[in-house]
Amino acid sequence: MGTGPKGQTPVLPGGEVGAIARAAEVLRGGGLVAFPTETVYGLGADALAPAAIAKIFLAKQRPADNPLIVHVADVDGARALVREFPALAGRAATLWPGPLTLVLRRNERVPDATTAGQDTVALRVPDHPVALALLRACGRPLAAPSANRSGRPSPTLAQHVLADLDGRVDLILDGGPTRHGLESTVLDLTGRRPLLLRRGAVTLEQLQALLGEVDSVEDGDEAARARSPGLRHRHYAPRATVELVDEGTGEIAVARALAAGQRVALVCRRDVRGVAIVERLPDGLPAYAQALFASLRALDAAGLDRIVVEAVPEQGIGAAIMDRLRRAAAG
Repeated sequence: MGTGPKGQTPVLPGGEVGAIARAAEVLRGGGLVAFPTETVYGLGADALAPAAIAKIFLAKQRPADNPLIVHVADVDGARALVREFPALAGRAATLWPGPLTLVLRRNERVPDATTAGQDTVALRVPDHPVALALLRACGRPLAAPSANRSGRPSPTLAQHVLADLDGRVDLILDGGPTRHGLESTVLDLTGRRPLLLRRGAVTLEQLQALLGEVDSVEDGDEAARARSPGLRHRHYAPRATVELVDEGTGEIAVARALAAGQRVALVCRRDVRGVAIVERLPDGLPAYAQALFASLRALDAAGLDRIVVEAVPEQGIGAAIMDRLRRAAAG
């Protein structure tokens, strides 16, 4: 299952009861189902079945040392997979369902294949009706990284999943565009203080208001970074080179690229004249985040050599946007 020729992956409307039932049957049989969440589309498999987990890594061409986030239907589902669910986790879980992943000490039910050998497991309850219906219908926790080829921009539409994984998964549930457009915030609760591993739609400011002092992972802390997906490998990058520049300076970088004979586009939040290809994204940062990966994919499909992206303010979700843009540029 999940390794057929292109054009063989069915795409079903996620809101239909029959589609959910079929997807649940595929998952219980050890197959792969891509489904929408409020963040991005996830590539789901039974989180407790190593053979099914191996199919995720094969389909995505994902490095084997990159752990997976496990999606559960409720807090009780999370408690069933960990050695302890501390009081701090209970407070953080008041943000569930939602785009927050908690890293806790796993119990013996969770296989090494799911956690890349870590003694921790990353857990969240997604805030999307299709995802929750699927979790309840299949009765399994679902490991579900983003449903794309490893390193590519994350999928925010079912069409993005099909473009990357057609013939490599068994079924795609189409739930329309995702609401946030960025992967979940990842918070490690295994240490003395909460540690923010990956930024997302739940902001550092929100976590501090709820939990008090929250540390942020340093780039050199490999042990901490290993507990979260999205931190140690090439991520979020289109095939075109991404160049990140200061806001208001995009025309300079575009002119330089044009002088070098490159096909180039500018992504920014303002009206720009005199540049052939301009992708204007919304001024509001939540709407910008929702549109970002789809814009990068659309520009990449145009066969560009370079995509110049102007920076956004690193406030609230802007910090998560800049994290993704820096990783795309590094890629």
